[in-house]
Amino acid sequence: MSKTQTQTLDYGKGSTFKILLKLAPPVMLAQLIQALYNIVDSFFIGRYSEAGLTALSIIYPIQLLMIAFGVGTGVGINTLMAHYMGIGRKHKSDECAGTATALGISMWIIFAAVCFFIMPAYARMSTTSPEVIKLVTSYGRIVCTFSIGLFCESVWTKVLQAEGNMRTPMIAQIVGAIVNIILDPILIWGVGFVPKLGISGAAIATVIGQTAAAAIVMPKGFRHTPKLWKYPSYLKKIYHLGFPNILMQSAYTFYIFGLNMILKTFSDQAVTALGLYYKWQAFFFIPLGAMQTCIVPIVSYNYAAGNSERCSKALKNSVFMGMALMAFGTLCFELIPSQMLSVFSHDPKVIAIGTVGFRFIGLSFLPMTTSLIFPVFFQAIGYSLRSSALTILRTLVLFVPLGWLYSRIGLDYFWATFPTTEVITTLVGIIFYRSFKKTYAKRGH
Repeated sequence: MSKTQTQTLDYGKGSTFKILLKLAPPVMLAQLIQALYNIVDSFFIGRYSEAGLTALSIIYPIQLLMIAFGVGTGVGINTLMAHYMGIGRKHKSDECAGTATALGISMWIIFAAVCFFIMPAYARMSTTSPEVIKLVTSYGRIVCTFSIGLFCESVWTKVLQAEGNMRTPMIAQIVGAIVNIILDPILIWGVGFVPKLGISGAAIATVIGQTAAAAIVMPKGFRHTPKLWKYPSYLKKIYHLGFPNILMQSAYTFYIFGLNMILKTFSDQAVTALGLYYKWQAFFFIPLGAMQTCIVPIVSYNYAAGNSERCSKALKNSVFMGMALMAFGTLCFELIPSQMLSVFSHDPKVIAIGTVGFRFIGLSFLPMTTSLIFPVFFQAIGYSLRSSALTILRTLVLFVPLGWLYSRIGLDYFWATFPTTEVITTLVGIIFYRSFKKTYAKRGH
């Protein structure tokens, strides 16, 4: 039996808590480096230009949209691979993995073409500042047109994670982030024969880092493609399973864009403050992101094998671990918000707005653990409608409408949108989960 097979079979044996402890650290370390990259990237750009910091906040939803399709497609591949391995059909799992490269390249071509042409119009929708519009267009066109590394790394990483290989993706993301961090100051300010490129230099550093990460996962993540006539069947299953994740990530794009539009009516500094929250969020959400990544193959494998009890244990353990670690984020957002904001910006207005916002948002961290893990759980067991419903409720039904309503009272009250949304989504998730348990029990499992 191969090492990969042994790792896969571990999903059905032993303590789910110990499996999560085994799988999570490499994922968390990789995400830690990525979060540090985001923070360092914003730090350098913030020191170079306050307008550049605002531009990063505006382009962030587009970057999220690319990640949504890349990672969401990868999650569909990951989940389907784990399903086939759970029922003992390894050859089908290998064929599924073989679709990853073609899908990654296809997504890159589509996004590169569309984003290049729409970027100026998108920038004008988001701000009236000519300087910021210019920076958004420059940065956005580079990170979108040369995003092949992002898409290929996303799908190849999920292929490896489905087989229990968390180490190679961890190394890839660490190397990609380090390359990015090293190149940022060199390309932004210029060193020696390297010219000063400003925010365009930060964009170039980003795509070089993504390409470096893709190059590391490629040798193990690239698989021979299945026959062309098999693609329709696999694509249907991959996107059936991956659509909730794509929807969840894409919805982030639209709700952040919507919140930016609301905050734009107050000031550009309010938009910047929200953008800085998402920079810090990447750091504090590492435990939650790790739980979302690690729970999918465990739950999918055991659900396919008919073991509902292990699925429930994996869910409960991931929520417990996520909340225990997210509590640290709550403390930081409540106690030192101004210091966190000052890392990036010296604008008194940004710091004043963000301090109020961070303290409201910190209250949402614990309920956010469940509001984000429930959709992933339902996705892993194939309940795509419930997963999608929770995502739509959170991002479209609650976030933007509540943000608009609270903003009518005042900017300070706008931030109450975050805890309100997470609590309501969690309550609906609990209702869905109890319904699932009752339905499964009636089937006699």
